[in-house]
Amino acid sequence: MKHNKKLDNFCLILVMIFLFLPIFVLILFSFNTSRLNIVFEGFTFHWYKDLFSNRMLLDSLGNTLIVAVISTLISTIVGTISAYALKKYDFPFKNFINELLYIPVVIPEIVLGISLLCIYTVLKFELGMMTLILSHISFSIPFVIISVRSVLEQMDPNLEQAASDLGASKLKTFFYIVIPSLMPGIFSGAQLAFTLSLDDVVISYFTAGPDSNTLPLQIYSMIKTGVTPDVNALITIMLLIIFLVLCVSMVINIRNLNKGELK
Repeated sequence: MKHNKKLDNFCLILVMIFLFLPIFVLILFSFNTSRLNIVFEGFTFHWYKDLFSNRMLLDSLGNTLIVAVISTLISTIVGTISAYALKKYDFPFKNFINELLYIPVVIPEIVLGISLLCIYTVLKFELGMMTLILSHISFSIPFVIISVRSVLEQMDPNLEQAASDLGASKLKTFFYIVIPSLMPGIFSGAQLAFTLSLDDVVISYFTAGPDSNTLPLQIYSMIKTGVTPDVNALITIMLLIIFLVLCVSMVINIRNLNKGELK
């Protein structure tokens, strides 16, 4: 059967339109003169000016970034060490723990959110930033472990042996040999943990306090009365920053590939 490249290209274009059209509409309506996100009536930068005077929205964004950064750092460190320990060492119930790691990944978020809320209630923890950060760490660690372990499986075990034969201690071997070799997996796991934390709604809904409202929760609470265009303006700025980061990352990767080919 002859392969139809034109049909493949057409399907690819439809998929790209399906994925990016909502984003384009969101960006477009951030410049809308109308407060209602229904019809585009005119072009204005008014909402970008109003954004910086909306303290509630900016405070929720600040909480989101604080929780995402802290939970990502902790979950990446704990997840990397845990993945290495699960790969290199034998201990009781190791296989059982390996299977348990997939439970937070596959269970519905509402189950995890209610479970965490029950734990905080039993321990008499006051809901706030601390419980929110702990919750995000708990569901991010398995993703980091899985990401790091996938790279660890492909790592040459002779590297550590060679470093040991040359007189390097286990600590130096870990930091100078293992960590650099695992950086692709560590970076992927950290990126995934940050993304999951940044847009989480369900778990945050059950574990956040009155003074720890995040941006997704703030936008969710605005749905009943209508999401204002200054939210679109904020998301447009975030998309621009993400696009610039991706461009810089792509340039760095291209340079690294060119250096590798030159060598």
